[in-house]
This record gives sequence, C-alpha cells and structure tokens, in this order.
Amino acid sequence: MSTTKHIKTSEHGVIRLFHIDLPREAIERFTTQAGTGEWPLQYALGAKSLRSAFVEVINIRDLGEMSLSQYLINAHDVSGADFQAMRTRLDALTGFALVLPSQAFDQTEQDLTIATPLRWIGTFNEPKAAMGGAPIRSDSSKGVVGTAGSGAGPRSNTGLWVVLGLFVVIPLGIIVARFMLN
Repeated sequence: MSTTKHIKTSEHGVIRLFHIDLPREAIERFTTQAGTGEWPLQYALGAKSLRSAFVEVINIRDLGEMSLSQYLINAHDVSGADFQAMRTRLDALTGFALVLPSQAFDQTEQDLTIATPLRWIGTFNEPKAAMGGAPIRSDSSKGVVGTAGSGAGPRSNTGLWVVLGLFVVIPLGIIVARFMLN
C-alpha cells in the first residue's frame, strides 16, 4: 500500500520523517544516487525532484543514548503539539530513519507516492522565526541621507567630477609631454 503526500513550491520549515524497512547491508545502495542517475530512494518516494544534499539517513542505533525525538529537536528544531504527541512512537523506532526537510524537494511542486521500503512516520514543522521589534522610522531608513543645503546627497557630485577630471587631465598631460619631447 502506498501513501500520497503533496509538496508545495512555497513550502518552508517542514520536516518529513520516514522509516526505511531494509537490512543494514541494503541501505547504502538504496539511499545513494548512482553515477547513472539511478536512485532507488527517489523512486520509492515517487519524487520528481530530490536534492541529495538534504537527504539525511539516520542509523538510529548510532544515536547512542540520544532518542530519535531528541535528535529531531536538536538537529532540526522540531517542536509542536503533534510532535510531542508522537515522541513515544518515534523513540520506539529501530533500524534506519529518513529525514527530509523542505529544501530536499528543491521548491518543486510534486506529489509523493511513498512505497516500500519506506513508511511515512510523520510531518512536523520547524518553529517560525520570531518577528523583530518595531519597524525603524529614522530618516536614514527612508533613504534620506542629507539636507538640501548641506552639499551632501544626490545633487552633490563634486567628488565624481574631480575623479573624472583626473582621468581626462592625466592622459592629456602624458600626450602633451610626449609631443613636446619629440
């Protein structure tokens, strides 16, 4: 039986967790994209686009004393009520887990059709970034750099004219000096 999940182009901050039901010796072949482009993991996801740089395969045993849920908190900042409710189930998993953040799908709208040996475990959101303080209301934030009478600002091009003048005067001086020496 397969599960279908929709990925939006605008998706950000979503973590999808899967269990990989394969023996240890088959994991590398399944999760590594071959030089020919063949990638069993992408086929099992039914993904049109998948970026290998964002595919994370975890041998749960390698976490040692750390639980899978604690790893997701530490590594991906996963939180929320849905996640908290699933922590016991997550921590009971053994074998290999697959973590796919939104970036793994390369901002490509697609429908995943998850098939064996993958089993979808959950979809979690990373916390949204907190908005900063009040907006800045100074003149400089509005693009006002000086006053009209100060000689500063867009109408004051004195420095520009000096530099341009040097580019004209110096080569002209070299030409005149060569002419006089001949």
